[in-house]
Amino acid sequence: MATKPPQGDPVQDAPKVAERKRAAAGLPAIGHTLRMAHQQMGVKRTALTLLSVNQKDGFDCPGCAWPEPEHRHKAEFCENGAKAVAEEATLRRVTPEFFAAHPVSDLARRSGYWLGQQGRLTHPMYLPEGADHYEPVSWERAFDIVAEELTALSSADEAVFYTSGRTSNEAAFLYQLFARKLGTNNLPDCSNMCHESSGSALSETIGVGKGSVLLDDLYQADLIVVAGQNPGTNHPRMLSALEKAKANGARVVSVNPLPEAGLERFKNPQTPKGLTAGTTLTDLFLQIRIGGDQALFRLLNKLILDTPGAVDEEFVRGHTHGFEQFTEAARAADWDGTLAATGLAREDVERFLRMVLDSERIVVCWAMGLTQHKHSVPMIREIVNFLLLRGNIGRPGAGVCPVRGHSNVQGDRTMGIFERPAPAFLDALEREFGFAPPREHGYDVVRAIRALRDGEAKVFFAMGGNFVSASPDTEVTEAAMRRARLTVHVSTKLNRSHAVTGARALILPTLGRTERDLQASGEQFVTVEDSMGMVHASRGRLEPTSPHLLSEPAIVCRLARRVLGTEDDVPWEEFEKDYATVRDRIARVVPGFEDFNARVAHPGGFALPHAPRDERRFPTATGKANFTAAPVEYPHLPEGRLLLQTLRSHDQYNTTIYGLDDRYRGIRNGRRVVLVNPDDARALKLADGSYVDLVSEWKDGVERRAPGFRVVHYPTARGCAAAYYPETNVLVPLDATADVSNTPASKSVVVRLEQSATD
Repeated sequence: MATKPPQGDPVQDAPKVAERKRAAAGLPAIGHTLRMAHQQMGVKRTALTLLSVNQKDGFDCPGCAWPEPEHRHKAEFCENGAKAVAEEATLRRVTPEFFAAHPVSDLARRSGYWLGQQGRLTHPMYLPEGADHYEPVSWERAFDIVAEELTALSSADEAVFYTSGRTSNEAAFLYQLFARKLGTNNLPDCSNMCHESSGSALSETIGVGKGSVLLDDLYQADLIVVAGQNPGTNHPRMLSALEKAKANGARVVSVNPLPEAGLERFKNPQTPKGLTAGTTLTDLFLQIRIGGDQALFRLLNKLILDTPGAVDEEFVRGHTHGFEQFTEAARAADWDGTLAATGLAREDVERFLRMVLDSERIVVCWAMGLTQHKHSVPMIREIVNFLLLRGNIGRPGAGVCPVRGHSNVQGDRTMGIFERPAPAFLDALEREFGFAPPREHGYDVVRAIRALRDGEAKVFFAMGGNFVSASPDTEVTEAAMRRARLTVHVSTKLNRSHAVTGARALILPTLGRTERDLQASGEQFVTVEDSMGMVHASRGRLEPTSPHLLSEPAIVCRLARRVLGTEDDVPWEEFEKDYATVRDRIARVVPGFEDFNARVAHPGGFALPHAPRDERRFPTATGKANFTAAPVEYPHLPEGRLLLQTLRSHDQYNTTIYGLDDRYRGIRNGRRVVLVNPDDARALKLADGSYVDLVSEWKDGVERRAPGFRVVHYPTARGCAAAYYPETNVLVPLDATADVSNTPASKSVVVRLEQSATD
């Protein structure tokens, strides 16, 4: 049997700290997986669900977007994927009786961990204006409430329609169609907070805002660079791919401010060797200062240019534009400036260069460590320059690999969840559905928060996610949400966003990936797109948590019928009955999805076309891959300050907190810790175990404070610190964003550490 949820919030004021781990997975991962699965699901349900995860006839893991190999293990999941499944397939329930016992004011005081541990939502719930308790509401009345508020708006642009990356392709397509039929492009999504910088940089330079590699390319690579990423926690199945690449002769360079256990050694729990010695993954660890990556790659590019025969001149002549301007900028790079920006030793950079020159096929992977800085877009452009120089885009074993963090975040964008849609997409939508979609750009996440704050947006509707906890500048975000007339969250589980509401609020419970979806035409499946552009089906196996749940497509279709009226000519009722009809429309609107239903019926799905990868064709403004020549930037620290990056613990997925440990980093029983280099700590007179407040400093002069963090002496890069989000999102100014992409700069926050009143 599953265990009961915690009655009270665990005390986290005395985290325990031990030596960090030098290897990931192995027997401890198996034990931790089974323990957490049993706590949430019990033995029988654990076996039923975990053996279906990521199988060709099963359901897609609701965790990360790492792709599945063609030949799959019977246990094709990782520890953190199992945690995500267990949280969704839990036997714990949040019923109307729970809400009767817990006023919103009480929920607002609870930790995200406690809220998430309570279980699955079972009924639609409504918070009337002025009330402190959610109360059960019928689906019909819930849709009436949303319709009341939407039709009362003076403009559709006063509504915001947010999307989390868990949403299926079918639901996302219907959702954007509804929003645009209503008359707005206010379709922010979680990409705005993570890989928007990647999409901005790649669209400009290679013409496609997605990665250019498939799994086979990793297996064929000579050199794999992993920059600003911790796959051992955030994408654990990637470790298996790196292990296979190593077996094929690849070498791995890790570029990161923190040493991470998963990149040091991987103990694959599915092999005898993995349960004993494991595999060393990293051949060269470059412990770079936060934000120094652009400077590193700029110097590498200069050194490549200076090496006779190192540039693929035929590729550069035939497929690229802007080489002369780029060369002029690259030749200005110098050793002293680069070493100051990166904190690296010259001999390590030279070793990296030798590895590059010895490699014919190179893949560069990255994640949030590169995308959440003011200069993230030019940083990623410089990586593209690096790959273009030696022809490493558009051939096997080479390319760009931005590793997406949520299971269908890339698919949602492909389906049109974007506040700045391409004219060609809107043209196709207009041809297919016979209406004129709005052309004016809408709000991204940061602009949506500003609009709510300033009273320019009045209705906030979220398809999944935990917007309040995921967003920057927590106090500003929460105040903005409370100014809304109505906040609506389509959710599977309780989270903080349900306790920070507008004047009125709705919680609409929905099916999870693990659950069977039965509609009028029979059992349905949905589709997702992984981080490498593979599209495949996902079929739930469990009976729904409650008879009162609706699927995401059903929620959108019923809401559209209620708001747009029965005279609307989109066949919403047909779409709800049979998702194949939705896929037929997607096939006629979205390039690459032709004959969608037939192709997705193939076990394992299909790869979307990618012109740079498939045919070395670059659909940019110049018709070629573009070299760029932005000035080199990196953060500059005032005396006595540190540069803070926000990150996840190992018991965490995005804002979902599975537990209070981070065992790879040696942290137990608490999340309010700040990792500080011992030399920096001594200079600042901060003893290990002392308590500090983290205070961010930004040009607006506003004090943003996160109190009561235990100092942990940890081998971070000098001048750099790290702490977990969402607890530290309060430190990230709303207006501190990346140029071009407007992504919150959560990985380079200037902070001072003050002795805490709790010390």
